[in-house]
Amino acid sequence: MDDQSPARAFIGSAPAETAIASELNNLLQVIASTSAKLETICDGITDAGDYLAMLRASTARAAEVTTQLVELSGSMNGKVVLHPAFPRPRQTPLKKESSPKRILVVDDEKMLLILASELLREAGYDVVTAQSGFECLDLFRASARSFDLVLLDLSMPLMNGEETFNRLRALRPDVRVMLCTGYVHQTRLQHMLEAGLAGFQQKPIGSKEYIASVRAALTGATLLELGASCQIGAAV
Repeated sequence: MDDQSPARAFIGSAPAETAIASELNNLLQVIASTSAKLETICDGITDAGDYLAMLRASTARAAEVTTQLVELSGSMNGKVVLHPAFPRPRQTPLKKESSPKRILVVDDEKMLLILASELLREAGYDVVTAQSGFECLDLFRASARSFDLVLLDLSMPLMNGEETFNRLRALRPDVRVMLCTGYVHQTRLQHMLEAGLAGFQQKPIGSKEYIASVRAALTGATLLELGASCQIGAAV
């Protein structure tokens, strides 16, 4: 029997602590998104505001602790990183798109798919979901030109986000893909940006930041259009 401890095990190419941190960020994203929904439902209910404030504060603190967990791993820590040629996302009031864009959301966490789909549809987007890299590729092969953007998780079993991204690029070199994950090593993100990644958003992320970064990724120039390598854009 292998006596390697779980704390030093590797999952794919990521150390166990980074994989654990990504899982924690998935949970925090679910909690934060659900809390936002509860605020709307509980508006006007006596004492609800106090409890929701405690929940928000606890979620924020949990996110800080999770960040500290992987500080020594060299993982990327920034809410949104875009290709430098893309416009910086702006936190403007959410409004529906006049001509709906089609977005493929890929994540192995079912609850995150439900929450992301609802948020994107409320913003006026047409949404298709996939719970694995394999399902993503099957959907993409069937209608590659119909998707305007792919929102892709990094830490997925069997086929991770980076491999899925590379296969998407092989199917359609100008495909626009944004990585949506808890953590990614800076050198790994740099490599993916140079390969044509539209950007990165870190979980947990607020609804306004989420939609703003999606809009920026949709309106920015692709790497194929730029015809040049890129550097990591500024985190916002």
